[in-house]
This record gives sequence, structure tokens and C-alpha cells, in this order.
Amino acid sequence: MIIIEDNFNKRIQEKTVIALGGFDGLHIGHRALIDKTISVAKKMNSKSMVFTFKNHPLTVINRSSAPKLLLNNHDKLNLLKSYGVDIVNLVNFDTEFMQMTPEAYIASLAKNYNAAGLVVGFNHRFGYKNLGDTDLLKALSKTHSFSLNVVSPVKYRGDVVSSSKIRNLLGEDGDVERAAKMLSRPYFLEGTVIRGKQLGRKIGFPTMNLDYNNEFVLPRGGVYYSILEHNNRRFKGITNIGYNPTVENDKLSVETHIIGFDEDLYDEIIKINFIKRIRDEKKFNSLLDLSEQLKKDKLFALKQNLDLI
Repeated sequence: MIIIEDNFNKRIQEKTVIALGGFDGLHIGHRALIDKTISVAKKMNSKSMVFTFKNHPLTVINRSSAPKLLLNNHDKLNLLKSYGVDIVNLVNFDTEFMQMTPEAYIASLAKNYNAAGLVVGFNHRFGYKNLGDTDLLKALSKTHSFSLNVVSPVKYRGDVVSSSKIRNLLGEDGDVERAAKMLSRPYFLEGTVIRGKQLGRKIGFPTMNLDYNNEFVLPRGGVYYSILEHNNRRFKGITNIGYNPTVENDKLSVETHIIGFDEDLYDEIIKINFIKRIRDEKKFNSLLDLSEQLKKDKLFALKQNLDLI
């Protein structure tokens, strides 16, 4: 897979079929659009191309309203490569790009990237102030002689799959299982293991604190069955997101007890995959009561599968 970062400066000689979109979660709706792009490209003897953004447009338009991330660019590129995409263009969304009219934007796509076809979602908007829509694209496809495929919405149990829906499922509901179905993989956080107060050791449940990037969606506070990944190994875990009210912690933390694990992972990078929500966070009357609940949480985790979907 060829990766470029180009704001209409390069020229591609081979014909391309281009998927347009933010692809900020690479959920099953995005996958349908990408699969369609690859299929059309093969039929047209062209290269499949994903045209997306290195940074979310709202970080330039209105940073305070920019959504939390579901996926970083590194993992996004790895997934796109696994899907079989030929070319990915990670565009730098800046003020100059923001001010392009819809017509100029499409003309540049057609000219610079030799577009034989475009593939978009049913609600795709583009150009300055999102003035462009699929109706305009249909007209421009005739002007610039490219095929246009508009992909219908993908639904899961009656809901249209979207990145905003997935963010709500994670952040507001803590429904990591439903979110995973829409993503086609568990939602995860990745970061460095840092030292906490080490109170868990006193009750037989040592935990690892994650120094996570707060630009990413944090699942709703509570206790989750999780699968930890480190150096190509997987372990069952119990992850708590919250303030640990029993010990009156005043800082939000992501702490994981890894079952049957006693290695020192401080300063190591780990990935926490959120598989199932076990319960809400709760303030217990004593550390003994907390310990008894953690034993129940551990039994729940031990009964779960270690395989990721």
C-alpha cells in the first residue's frame, strides 16, 4: 500500500477510484464503502484510493467541538492495508483546504489523482462549509467524466452505524459490546503503564495504571472485562475506569488487574481491549467489601473467552 500526504500537489498517472470520507473509526459502514471502492477499482482496471484526513477537520474549524478519537492514524493505516487498499492519502486539513469550494475540490480530485470513479457515503458532504452533497456530485461526475457510487447506510440492530453513534455507546452507555459489533473489533486504549497509589496490592489485587491519551474516547466509568495485549501476548483483565471512591481518589484513572500476572510493566506500552461491561463503579463500606466484590469480578472474567472478535 502506498501512503502519501498530499494537498493536491502530486499527480497520479494511473487511474484511480477514490473513497472520500473522514474514516475516523473505520467502522463497518466505512468498511462497506472501502470494499465497494476496491471492487469498482478492479472492474475499471484502476487503483483503489482512500482520500481522508490526517487531522479531524473540526480541529481547524472549531477545535472546542472536535470529537474524541476512536482510532489513531497508525492503526488506521494498518487496517486499510489489511483491507487491500492500494493508495491512502492522509490530507492535512488546513485553512486553505477548508476554503476550497465544492467544485474546486472535486475538480482537483479528478485532475491530480486521475479519478475514474468516486465512492461516497449516502450523507457525504464536502467543500467550503460542507456546501457540496451527493446531488452536486452527480452533476460533477458528468462534468469530469467519472463514475459515482453512493453507498447506502449500514445498520446494526436498527441503528445506522456512525462514528458519533459509537462514541455515544462508549462514552455515555459503556456499551462496549455493541460498539465492538459496529467497529468489527473491540474498542481499545493504548498507553504507558505508570505508578499509582498501589493500594490494590494491599487487598490482593495489584493494578496497572494506564497513562492514556485523553484525545481518545474514554468508556463510561465502571468495571469492564478486558483483554490486555503486550509484546504479542494476551491476558484476561479487570479494568476500572473512575475515581475509586472507596479509597477517595480525586483523579480519574484507568486501572487494570491482570489475572495471573506478576511481571513489572512500568513504562511499558500496553493495549487494553474493552470486551464486556461488568458493573458500575461503587463506593464500598470497607476495603474488605471491595476485595470481596473484586473476587466476584475476577470469577466473571475467568469464565470469559480470551479470543478477540
